[in-house]
Amino acid sequence: MGVIAGILSSLPGAFSQGVLWGIMALGVYITYKVLDIADLTVDGSFALGGSVCAMCLVNGMHPLPAILLAIVAGGVAGAVTGLLHAVFDIPAILAGILTQLGLYSVNLRIMGRSNTPLLKLDTIVDKFAKLFPEMKNSYTSLLIGILAVVIVTLILYWFFGTEVGSEIRATGNNEAMVKALGGNTRLMKAMGLAISNGLVALSGALVCQSQGYADVNSGQGAIVTGLAAIVIGNVLFGWGKSFGMKMFSVVAGSIIYRIVIAVVMQAGWVDTSDTKLFSALLVAVALAVPVLIERHRNKPQVEE
Repeated sequence: MGVIAGILSSLPGAFSQGVLWGIMALGVYITYKVLDIADLTVDGSFALGGSVCAMCLVNGMHPLPAILLAIVAGGVAGAVTGLLHAVFDIPAILAGILTQLGLYSVNLRIMGRSNTPLLKLDTIVDKFAKLFPEMKNSYTSLLIGILAVVIVTLILYWFFGTEVGSEIRATGNNEAMVKALGGNTRLMKAMGLAISNGLVALSGALVCQSQGYADVNSGQGAIVTGLAAIVIGNVLFGWGKSFGMKMFSVVAGSIIYRIVIAVVMQAGWVDTSDTKLFSALLVAVALAVPVLIERHRNKPQVEE
């Protein structure tokens, strides 16, 4: 009974973290699925968003402009990766690694140390807590996450329906065709990477305020978390073909992933030090199962 009670008590926090990290997963979706690029910048830009936001709060800035500055910083980081990849023809995965490595030092420079606590500062969570004083912290974070996800999803849905957004999607789908039609695929890739990492930094800024601290290592494994959300969402909601449904499936996948992690941790099935290994195995299984099912369906039947 104690284990079940622990699992139930951890669900609201897991749900809220799943929504907040779902914004990061949307950023990963833009590069991984829309642009067809494996971008490893996200591990650094997630921590960058948290670092910039934390230092803005430390210096007395209101949480909302602090979050906006974090988004801009993430967009700049993505643009750097886009510059390395699109202009200098450095492979996308290597360009992302180079930017990610550089961002570790940048984040240390921004904060001046590896960890910045926000416990005595007025965060966005505190602002909402004053509006809803009877609401628990986890539910306040959940409300903030839902509002942020709704706003981000609506903006993305609108943007990728515009001419520029459609060109970005076309670049990921058929780069040669876009070039033949006179489109600037290099610019589209750089723009897509900037938007993606801006969203990742937004997630980092919201998560750091929810957790009450910013850390230079907070983005470690973010790409795995994002891929897990995308894969799980695709497996469960793959029947949805519209762009809006795909974005919903990514956020839903992030929530389910966080709930699974919370359950196995509370149940004691996985040690804390093995969380990354469990996450990697979960993503590997989620990627492998659909492939195995498809192979089984297409396997020629041998007549007896």
